[in-house]
Amino acid sequence: VERLERVTRERFLRDIYPRRKPVVLTGLELGTCTTKWTTDYLSQAEGSKEVKIHVSAVPQMDFLSKNFVYRTLPFDVFVRRAAEVKHKEYFLTEDEKYYLRSVGADVRKDIADIRKQFPVLAEDVHIPEYFEKEQFFSSVFRISSAGLQLWTHYDVMDNFLIQVTGRKRVVLYSPRDAPYLYLSGTKSEVLDVDNPDLKKYPLFVKAKRYQCVLEAGDVLFIPALWFHNVISEEFGVALNVFWKHLPAESYDKTDTYGNKDPMAASRAIQILDRALKTLEELPEEYRDFYARRMVLRIQERAYRNDDG
Repeated sequence: VERLERVTRERFLRDIYPRRKPVVLTGLELGTCTTKWTTDYLSQAEGSKEVKIHVSAVPQMDFLSKNFVYRTLPFDVFVRRAAEVKHKEYFLTEDEKYYLRSVGADVRKDIADIRKQFPVLAEDVHIPEYFEKEQFFSSVFRISSAGLQLWTHYDVMDNFLIQVTGRKRVVLYSPRDAPYLYLSGTKSEVLDVDNPDLKKYPLFVKAKRYQCVLEAGDVLFIPALWFHNVISEEFGVALNVFWKHLPAESYDKTDTYGNKDPMAASRAIQILDRALKTLEELPEEYRDFYARRMVLRIQERAYRNDDG
């Protein structure tokens, strides 16, 4: 993934944004958070308000098999535990991993917004506003234990992953490689992208891997629909900022996480499911033939044929 230093808003919008490729932006003015956010400062700044966290006995968290539990801790206790490698107090094991993804007051209705959930910390952050104010969707505050790896997934909105402290490795795949990623909804079944089970996932080798390491102060632009797999190489704090680049009415109004497919896409998938159900009325050889014709129709009508 390309790294570019001190990119202005104008240059980002003119030269980088239209290419729809991930890029790491360095040297941006992010505020005092990059120096202030030590474990001590974080734990006292927002006190003992309760936060809901993911706790996992293994480093690779899997959203499909749900190999983690949700627990609640006071924020100051959580920060100290997430920064430790071995725990004196724990829920599952003494080397369990912790992950906080901030949510709104009502998860079903409210989006994550650092200004509302963590107002003291929000004052330390200067978010690069490379989009219009009305396009803003959410700002998601994240804290991860060292070694924690999140499942491969895509989001339906463009976003900046702002690495405030610690180091992260991010592996990305183009939306065009979706056929090789063994999808279940927005998530890939391939958890271990470094040592995939090729007996189970033989097509995965065809997916082109993009990779970057985010140091403290780096900002990764992740275009909508790009798959990403994130591993926290150190205990660290990050902030994700999502914004809408499609017209506002394109998005599902019940989406508070930024991961529900656009309304038109959801409708199209429902129609396709109905079409496939209809094909079940035919014998197998006919079903196979007309399914192949449907695939050809989709390729002709909907696939982009450029190499971008």
